[in-house]
Amino acid sequence: MKLLVTGGAGFIGSAVVRLAVSRGHSIVNVDALTYAACLENVASVGNSPLYAFEQADIRDRAALDRIFDAHQPDAVMHLAAESHVDRSIDGPGDFVETNITGTYNMLEAARAWWTRAGKPASFRFHHISTDEVFGSLPRDPAVKFTEETAYDPRSPYSASKAASDHLVRAWAETYGLPVVLTNCSNNYGPFHFPEKLIPVIILNALAGKPLPIYGDGSNIRDWLYVEDHADALLLVVEKGQLNRSYNIGGENERTNLELVQTLCAILDRKRPKGAGSYSDQITFVTDRPGHDARYAIDPSRIREELGWRPSVTVEEGLERTVDWYLANEAWWQPLLARQGVGERLGVKA
Repeated sequence: MKLLVTGGAGFIGSAVVRLAVSRGHSIVNVDALTYAACLENVASVGNSPLYAFEQADIRDRAALDRIFDAHQPDAVMHLAAESHVDRSIDGPGDFVETNITGTYNMLEAARAWWTRAGKPASFRFHHISTDEVFGSLPRDPAVKFTEETAYDPRSPYSASKAASDHLVRAWAETYGLPVVLTNCSNNYGPFHFPEKLIPVIILNALAGKPLPIYGDGSNIRDWLYVEDHADALLLVVEKGQLNRSYNIGGENERTNLELVQTLCAILDRKRPKGAGSYSDQITFVTDRPGHDARYAIDPSRIREELGWRPSVTVEEGLERTVDWYLANEAWWQPLLARQGVGERLGVKA
């Protein structure tokens, strides 16, 4: 299968690209190489005859038309997006332009190519989204997001992703474009850009800096190892039911404080600081505006229909992630100089 992957130099996209190439798929990686993208993320497959790279912005319709005509993909996996909630609070315009207008351009470019190709029944437009479109959950562990949960986005980021989800469904209903959608929980693992919680904690700990936790650390997230997510995404694009959505969760709920304490304990074993614990560096900071209390996914549909379950517990995944960051300073050190990295963002509300 030839897959056109947008955002393939980003965190989740690069995991998809690496796994897809390893399984024999041809990949066209379309990425604008904005601040959070890094071609080193796909260096392991960069010389493969199955891999091609196109530097293009999904807001550039002409570029997208050229790429579709040149590569004629069997399916699209649309991951390109602005994704950091804190940045969306400070600069929502970029999120509207990329996540909404960019998705519109992708849908129209895909529809135009699909039509020119004779509307092949095997074509799929797989839109990759987030559980944040569903809003916030109570702390009752019996209550989780399902595919039928009403949308209730709370941040500019989640609102822009909700809008993109609605566009994809509208293009399926109005134009007959063959689509599948997925909404995932919080991803983590190797190649995670160092502005998100887990890499921030690891790198701040190693640098002897405070480990910032918003509010009292009681916010709960369902953590999904990125390589598990990539496996699920490829399964959905290959076997998912047309015009259906699938929630992909890690089945690993933890409070932010529990997560940080686990990371500190792992670092204490793997890179002892000499005196005391890395947990001594934990610092509670003013909460993010509109911070959702809890996310948790009910993954029954993807488990029952496609037979998928996550293979990595959060403890196993955090061990692997810490090991990767300890072994790959040459990857993350240059990224610390990129705009906004290491700064507290999302406080302008």
